Amino acid sequence: MTLPTFRDVQYAAALLQGIANHTPIHTSRQLNTISQASVFLKCENFQHVGAFKFRGAYNAVAHLKSEKPVVALSSGNHAQGIALACQLLGKEAHLVMPEPINPVKRAAVQGYGGIVHTPAISQEAESFSQDLVQAKQGEWFEAFNDPYVIAGQGTAALELLAQVEDLDVILGPIGGGGLLSGTCLAAHGVNPKVKVYACEPAGALDAMYSVKENRIVPQDHPHTIAEGLRTSVGTLTLPILREHLAGFFVVEEHEIVQAMRFIYERTKLIIEPASAVAVAPLLRQEPELQGKRVGVILSGGNVDLSHFFSGVLGHVH
Repeated sequence: MTLPTFRDVQYAAALLQGIANHTPIHTSRQLNTISQASVFLKCENFQHVGAFKFRGAYNAVAHLKSEKPVVALSSGNHAQGIALACQLLGKEAHLVMPEPINPVKRAAVQGYGGIVHTPAISQEAESFSQDLVQAKQGEWFEAFNDPYVIAGQGTAALELLAQVEDLDVILGPIGGGGLLSGTCLAAHGVNPKVKVYACEPAGALDAMYSVKENRIVPQDHPHTIAEGLRTSVGTLTLPILREHLAGFFVVEEHEIVQAMRFIYERTKLIIEPASAVAVAPLLRQEPELQGKRVGVILSGGNVDLSHFFSGVLGHVH
């Protein structure tokens, strides 16, 4: 597969026009004061399926020439994105979702008409998925290591740069690197001087080492609340990240929780842990960000609040 380009991001933006939500920018004076920066939050938590993943999923499925069923492996937002894209485009979607599954995300996939398959052994999800492709004579869709997916994800940053003038920095969370590699292509296609930083949990710190060593460092036994960031980078995302990233900010688990709470309480936005990873460097006043105009891609807002509501409702009569 050839690497996507800025032109591919532009094509994806044209395709998604009127289909993907043009998500808003949110600002917070308190966040600006604490971070000593001018911060602009790109609210992809208001995207279809509650996450940026819809952009790449729709762009990829829309380029499928055959009528074959679509098969994808994801326990979260990519599965929702594929399910909704297939529903809109009239295709059958089979989603392999290994345990543990966020019940909110599983219910959403099924609500979009996706057929959920859960392998008996989570560690065998890859082989299970490939067997399903054969059984359904389907078309396999990667969560991030796909040129159309990367280009689609880059449209979030393209919008951000059109909404906010003179950005100095863009922050985004990193798992497989689809969002960040697309962001790099979009940012440097518009303005080569914009610095793009990847924000990664300390408990799933493979992307930083992969970029440093120019090889895919496997993601073994990730330990982080940011469930969307537990994957390794891919053969397409790695070279883009190596060429474009300004650096990494490593975020501890307590910082993720603090960032989630700050955004909930001060901005009234619901964000998932992966989004909070990109906010944490601002709250700890990273010197590279002070005095800068900083865009933050809030990647999603799919949080399981059922335990909270069940506890509260149990006492309401």
